[in-house]
Amino acid sequence: MTETLRPNTAAEAARPVPFDVERVRRDFPILQQEVNGHPLVYLDNAATTQKPRAVIQALVDYYEGYNSNVHRAAHALSERATQAFEDARDTVGRFLNVADRREIVWTSGVTESINLVAWSWGRANLKAGDRVLVSAMEHHSNIVPWQLVAEPLGATVEPIPVDETGTLDMEAFRALLDERVRMVSVGHVSNALGSINPVEEIIAAAHAVGALTLIDGAQAVGHFPVDVQALGCDFYAVSAHKVFGPTGIGALYGRLALLESMPPWQGGGEMIETVSFAGTTYGGVPHKFEAGTPNIADVIGFGAAIDYLNSLDRAGAQRHEDDLLAYAEERARATEGLRLVGTAQAKTGVMSFLVDGTHPADLGTLLDHQGVAVRTGHHCAQPIMDQFGIPGTVRVSLAFYNTREDIDRLFAALDKARQFF
Repeated sequence: MTETLRPNTAAEAARPVPFDVERVRRDFPILQQEVNGHPLVYLDNAATTQKPRAVIQALVDYYEGYNSNVHRAAHALSERATQAFEDARDTVGRFLNVADRREIVWTSGVTESINLVAWSWGRANLKAGDRVLVSAMEHHSNIVPWQLVAEPLGATVEPIPVDETGTLDMEAFRALLDERVRMVSVGHVSNALGSINPVEEIIAAAHAVGALTLIDGAQAVGHFPVDVQALGCDFYAVSAHKVFGPTGIGALYGRLALLESMPPWQGGGEMIETVSFAGTTYGGVPHKFEAGTPNIADVIGFGAAIDYLNSLDRAGAQRHEDDLLAYAEERARATEGLRLVGTAQAKTGVMSFLVDGTHPADLGTLLDHQGVAVRTGHHCAQPIMDQFGIPGTVRVSLAFYNTREDIDRLFAALDKARQFF
């Protein structure tokens, strides 16, 4: 029997107001400060997004008003905590459009979600000669877990080629597919390049040869809506802190039949039905994958973040972000000695670049001195950096609360930094 999602909260049901970036910026206290004597320009959103007051207040309300462990307790605080905890599961389920509320498993984030699938499904199903395909631009968290599981079993983890623009080579991908491919695990959006992968096409092609699919949605769900049923994927992983929620919490969507067939990967309280020294029986989905006391406060904060996002005009926010990225790349192309890294036609949220005669780390430090926060390095995507023959990049990553003024401040700071060199 299907366990349906609970009714929408008032926040989800409310009609979004037209997008207004200045109004939205007032919802984020951290943006109203100076860094090194300059107004903060926060352009490191692919690493973590900032949190609106609604999320911060949800955490305060839990700790001040109904802090308690969830499930099983027979007192009022636990009942309130359990209600909020499970309401958040439904909120995230609706956000991803799952078919059954049990298809949302709480994890610490995308990294743990991928490890869960690799160690539970992978260890139970992969065998010698099997193949796992990942893209050459994956985050390390979508490479290393598969390597750890595959190697002892005699399976292999193989890259799908990426061209010089940062676009997945779909012809090469199709050539890699055969009956030995058991899993295709790819990012929806590259954290290092901003490339949007054609995941619907990838999923359909993988299923045609009998492979399962896992989509790393960490860099996608904060930028545009995702419907897992429309995509047809088998697993989809998200992190709350990439979508304006707390750190240390995320969710794995998995098709119910798959989750039910998979063994637990961690043992402890909550995930059991009965325990004896003669043997243990496990709870049902999703609880068999949620051992121990969960991250209750941040689950509730995750739900609050989704409620906040749903209160916005998401289409307007997406148009605003797309305009910002186009403006930033236009400024970049007009800047002598600046080289964009990652120029796929389909992109969102990220502009990576190098500047002649500078090292990314040095440039990032000089930008910080002017109040501009960016990320430098390989961005946990060393294979694609190796392919491009570079040590890393300066990465500018955008959210809907950024402005054209932020971009202008970035390029003014770049001009001053280059004078230093």
